[in-house]
Amino acid sequence: MSRTTGTMLEPFLASRADGYDGLRLVRPPFLPELLLHLADDAIVMHARLESQVGPGFHPFWTNAWAGGQALARYVLDHPYEVAGRRVLDVACGGGVVAIAAAQSGAMTVAANDIDPYALAAAAMNADVNRVNLRMVEGDLLDGDGGDAEVILVGDAFYDTDMANRMHGFLRRATGRGARVLVGDPGRGHVPDRWLAVLTSYRISMLGAAEDSGITEVSVLGSVR
Repeated sequence: MSRTTGTMLEPFLASRADGYDGLRLVRPPFLPELLLHLADDAIVMHARLESQVGPGFHPFWTNAWAGGQALARYVLDHPYEVAGRRVLDVACGGGVVAIAAAQSGAMTVAANDIDPYALAAAAMNADVNRVNLRMVEGDLLDGDGGDAEVILVGDAFYDTDMANRMHGFLRRATGRGARVLVGDPGRGHVPDRWLAVLTSYRISMLGAAEDSGITEVSVLGSVR
């Protein structure tokens, strides 16, 4: 099973019996195949982690974001996209997309994030879903994805700076022949007409305050 610095999250898991500010194991309505450790209250969880880790800490992994949910749904419904292939999930957060890829028959799945707490959460989520992920900590965006045949990006185009770096990374990856799939909730940072719209989903309840106004999420893909 997956192995990384999972002990970092054990105090927070232990505290979930207190209810309000811990993590709980849930099946998101849009992804009933998956079990995920998510925050009971993301704002309280964020404040608690920031007080322990330091200001500027952003625990994105405590939520299942719109783009990640949509991309995971697409992968589960279209397993041929990843089956038998080497897959890389960039900015994986809690690993929802990586886990969907593993469940859909990917040969190997690497889950990447710059946040070791995110990788700890992804490892725990992988374990409860009984799949194997390889954890990769660090910033990969100056490269081209290495030997990954499929690169998955769920909801990482959330601001201009990140979008510009991610766009360059994915351009290099497609330039060497990788297939790219992106979950896009319409935050306005994915370059127009670069990727084809493969499908769109209507999502009503998402468990993230920033997603409260989002009702439709698209999955985009590079040209084969």
